[in-house]
Amino acid sequence: SFLGLGVPPPAPSWGVMIEEARDLSTLQSAPHALIFPGIAIALTVLAFNFIGDGLREYLDPRQRRR
Repeated sequence: SFLGLGVPPPAPSWGVMIEEARDLSTLQSAPHALIFPGIAIALTVLAFNFIGDGLREYLDPRQRRR
């Protein structure tokens, strides 16, 4: 990992899956190896974004409707 933080090398992670699927031969033979981890990352980011928006609307006193 970049800063030495994260999962140990034999453990799978979405970043490792995408890195391994970047090879052109892998991408041509198994495009799902790149697509599914990418979709998982995108959905996770969207979910956290929606959760953050909901928390802001709920907790921000300036946003409350009267």
